[in-house]
Amino acid sequence: MKAVAEITPISQIISLRQKTAIVTGGAMGIGFGIAHRLAEAGSNVVIADFNEAAANQSANELLQKGFRAKAIKVDVSIQNEVLTMVEETINTFGSVDILINNAGIYPNILVMNMTQEDFEKVISVNLKGVFLCTKKVAEEMIAQGRGGRIINITSIDALHPSSAGLAHYDASKHGVWGFTKNVALELAPHKIWVNAIAPGGIATPGVEKVQKSMQVPKGVDMTKLLETFMAKIPMKRMGEPDDIGKVALFLASDMASYITGTQIVVDGGYLLT
Repeated sequence: MKAVAEITPISQIISLRQKTAIVTGGAMGIGFGIAHRLAEAGSNVVIADFNEAAANQSANELLQKGFRAKAIKVDVSIQNEVLTMVEETINTFGSVDILINNAGIYPNILVMNMTQEDFEKVISVNLKGVFLCTKKVAEEMIAQGRGGRIINITSIDALHPSSAGLAHYDASKHGVWGFTKNVALELAPHKIWVNAIAPGGIATPGVEKVQKSMQVPKGVDMTKLLETFMAKIPMKRMGEPDDIGKVALFLASDMASYITGTQIVVDGGYLLT
């Protein structure tokens, strides 16, 4: 009769002690929600963000709570900056074990008003940035020889469009979801699990800013558009950054020890309708 494997205590399964995580776009919103949860679980956390002042402020907030954190300025669409980010992380904490590809931009521009430069900028940050960060971090994880976790933040727009004006964003997020599945296949032999989280409407400063500047087709009432969006959420509320942070912690921990190539939708049920 086969012996039953001993069950690991929950405190050990969820622990990220002696791990180091990089969270791109980690200074605020979803990124900081994730960074806070990973730090709380014991991970060293690098808050990598284009906004250096905000990154420093967020890292200091974690440090004041007794967590281990560091801020690094980075533009994820520039290869040399990504290489420097990873090298600085390893120089500071000795390893990189978790990568959260969260950095992204979503300027609302109707296709008929969109320039080639508008389109390429979104693809460069949202999709190329994921490639650059994943490639460099995966190289380090393979060299370390103990596996790792890569978590890409996509969107419900990777599955279904949420509004006009986000064609470039939707293209990038469909791309990240496809990239996630393929890289999960490639990196599985190295015990690197690659997954995605698809947030729905999350209340963040970035979302609020976009809502105020949204371009909508002629004849569409912006107020009614937002009311319709809210009405389609069965939970009847916008999500909070911590709603994504808790799922990221799950995927980064041994709670998700047999999961790779999966996308978890966190949208309050929006796609059901």
